[in-house]
Amino acid sequence: MTAPSSHRATPRRTFAALASALALAGGLALPPASAAVDNSALDAQLFYQLLIGEIQLRSGEAVVAYEVVLDAARRNKSEELFRRAADIALQARSGDQALAAARAWRQALPQSLEAHRYLVQLLVATNRTPEAQEPLRALVNLVPAGERAAAIATLPRFFARVGDRAQAAQMLEQALQPFAEAPATRGAVALATGRAWLAAPDPAKALEIVRRAHAADPVDEGPVIVAVEMLPSAPEAEAVITSHLKARPDSHGIRLGYVRALTGAQRFVDAIAQLEVVTRSAPNLAPPWLTLGALQLELRHPAEATSALQTYLKLMESNAAKGRAAPASEPEIGAEDDNDPPENDLTQAWLMLAQAAEQRNDYAAAESWLAKVDSPQRALEVQSRRAALLARQGKVAQARELIRKLPEPSAAEARAKLLAEAQVLRDVKQWREAYAVLAQANQRFADDVELLYEQSMVAEKLDRLDEMERLLRKVIAIKPDHHHAYNALGYSLADRNQRLPEARSLIRKALELSPGEPFITDSLGWVEFRLGNRDEAIRLLRAAYQSRPDVEIAAHLGEVLWVAGQRDEARKVWRDATGRDASNEVLRATLARLRVDL
Repeated sequence: MTAPSSHRATPRRTFAALASALALAGGLALPPASAAVDNSALDAQLFYQLLIGEIQLRSGEAVVAYEVVLDAARRNKSEELFRRAADIALQARSGDQALAAARAWRQALPQSLEAHRYLVQLLVATNRTPEAQEPLRALVNLVPAGERAAAIATLPRFFARVGDRAQAAQMLEQALQPFAEAPATRGAVALATGRAWLAAPDPAKALEIVRRAHAADPVDEGPVIVAVEMLPSAPEAEAVITSHLKARPDSHGIRLGYVRALTGAQRFVDAIAQLEVVTRSAPNLAPPWLTLGALQLELRHPAEATSALQTYLKLMESNAAKGRAAPASEPEIGAEDDNDPPENDLTQAWLMLAQAAEQRNDYAAAESWLAKVDSPQRALEVQSRRAALLARQGKVAQARELIRKLPEPSAAEARAKLLAEAQVLRDVKQWREAYAVLAQANQRFADDVELLYEQSMVAEKLDRLDEMERLLRKVIAIKPDHHHAYNALGYSLADRNQRLPEARSLIRKALELSPGEPFITDSLGWVEFRLGNRDEAIRLLRAAYQSRPDVEIAAHLGEVLWVAGQRDEARKVWRDATGRDASNEVLRATLARLRVDL
């Protein structure tokens, strides 16, 4: 039955268009009777234009809709309508019309920050980056003076997806030139342009900007932030960081960012030194204690790690009692995306305390820390640690079963379980079983570089050197920038005293991909020793050991010193290493081969 004509239903499309028109106009809902009436700017013509525009858009007539809405925007000088016109054009894939709307918006409302921002974004998105220079400079000028430096610092985000980043960096530098020498904005300009050139990538240009700005104002953090981000690929930038920290020792955000960069380069001793500065000057900041504990654990200093981690837990407990989610802290430079809730950090602390207890052979304490973790997301990690404890007590079958019983709802979980099982077997030197697990994993997950690399390392332990080399070369073919593969192959050749020029070339390639990494520097020192270059070998091995006093690096450094006649220093290095891990195979084999009794 058809409804009478006077009550015929309005088409659904018209209702949708009417709703959109009302939304654009700010709504026409009547205020409560007691409220003061704020008359809408919506008149009959505007209402009609908006309604027609939305109907045309829903009918597929985007060009007509664009023209109607843009005309309404011009007539009413409405930011919302200009934005809507530009969005309609973009929806219709018409960059030129979107730009025309943005330019009309800026002309109608020359003081509008949003109009300038929108225009710059459209110019960049439509590959007209050079044309963005003038509106970008105007945009910065419009920002209130007190907010200008912060606004400048965010500008590189405009160019995150631009094709020609060098062109974008040059345009940005030219646009910001009027602000480059002003004390209030100099550091922000260095930060923005340095980051832009770093992304170009032109690290030399970025370093030039950083050095110049730092020389003008050593306490300004802007250029130093870029210097931190340049590490370790540009070691020359480190001088800027250390100079800034000397001028401003309380710059904890910079110092923690520096710690992150040092840790990434495995320069753990240097990172610990910087963390200790923070923990002495600001002992109530919790996050540095967590990082300090992790680094001490990595260096096999379980007592120091336990002390730092327990301090972290006490601070977090005190902070919770005061009703804060986390202790007040300066943001860590380079960690802007780290938004882990505090409970995740607590879980991490408990897991590390369990590992420290394990290093002390206190299995009961390790289990007590693991029992605190109640996180489904960390179930595999917790069970892996429990499995490691069982395996170290000779219960290898139980350890493997513990991991195998875990659910694997995804391929990623299944892969992680295989890696965890292989690691448990490697920890107790059951190389054949570990190889079998990794071989199975590589059949299931073909061309997975991590699995291939892990299998190659176990192949070496089984003296299957041809297989190891085959696997490592496959890793390099799949991922040509896999520095660990180059280093492992080069070191293996050097250790066997074979194809030494090729070994040195492989290790140098690894060091080029990961500058300053201590284990690669150790490999290069070892191959130089094999080639008869003792002085160069000692220089490299000392540098590696200073950055990361690892037991195997100590074994190599001690041997080269011993052969070179520097036996007192060799004994000292070996004693220090024995105190950290007397059971290390490389160290024990070295001492036995050289018949050294410490």
